[in-house]
Amino acid sequence: MKSYLDFEKPVAELQAKIAELRTLGENGDAVGIDEEVRRLETKSRQALKELYASLTPWQKTLVARHPNRPHFIDFVKGLIEDFTPLAGDRLFGEDEAIMGGPGRFRGRPVMVIGQEKGADTETRLKHNFGMARPEGYRKAIRLMEMADRFGLPIIALVDTAGAFPGIEAEQRGQAEAIARSTETCLNLTVPNIAVIIGEGGSGGAIAIATANAVLMLEHAIYSVISPEGAASILWRDAAKAQDAATAMKITSSDLMRLGVVDGVVSEPLGGAHRAPDAAIKATGEAIDGALARFSKMEPAAIRAERRRKFLTIGRSL
Repeated sequence: MKSYLDFEKPVAELQAKIAELRTLGENGDAVGIDEEVRRLETKSRQALKELYASLTPWQKTLVARHPNRPHFIDFVKGLIEDFTPLAGDRLFGEDEAIMGGPGRFRGRPVMVIGQEKGADTETRLKHNFGMARPEGYRKAIRLMEMADRFGLPIIALVDTAGAFPGIEAEQRGQAEAIARSTETCLNLTVPNIAVIIGEGGSGGAIAIATANAVLMLEHAIYSVISPEGAASILWRDAAKAQDAATAMKITSSDLMRLGVVDGVVSEPLGGAHRAPDAAIKATGEAIDGALARFSKMEPAAIRAERRRKFLTIGRSL
């Protein structure tokens, strides 16, 4: 069953009429129905096009969180061959909010790391909704160091509301783990490409997204805090999340203009959740192009270029 967002109500109503007409056609009363269905389908596509051409930052936030949006596992299945997930941080335990391991991207050995949110109640609980604890970031460090040792480019697929804020995570050194993971990203001598595929929230995202090239899907969001969190701090009212989303400049177009991200991957009409395969294919093309930029660079130059990139963000504003 398709899931529609609140602002998509006009499209939902048209789709409901189309479904009703098709049911009538299946029952034998097909006179003039095919023509009417085609007319409504055209109208529905046009309505969807107009809606998505002028999404507000808050509406983009809702699209980025859509339950049917492709997640880490979907991208790995669509882009990576021979993926072998590795577990554990070799210090405390396993954290399934962050997944990663070696595989092949278009025939080239790579290391893939990312957050997995889960697709239903069972898997969302298993992966803690993509919110990693310290052991998740320490696992990411382990995998990045392994990739650096064996000369494997790193692909990071970012999709998290943020690091897990529970007291046990703080007791085990959440801030230190995020800082060490960010430091490891900066020190890599292999190219790393990060793609914000849904939500890129706070240090939970930057811990694996401090990359040579940071790409972002068209309707993804990337920010230091969620709109709800910012509204609670600034106005002491989470209901002002829409205002916060606009003020924070969290959309791909804003972040591209500000120089925070290096490229935007166009999504199919109506968002990646409507045509996951097309979105995953477009992401693969963008990753391939980004990797090609660094394929002939020396290790020291790759690290220096990454550091330069982050040190110059904001200087021209």
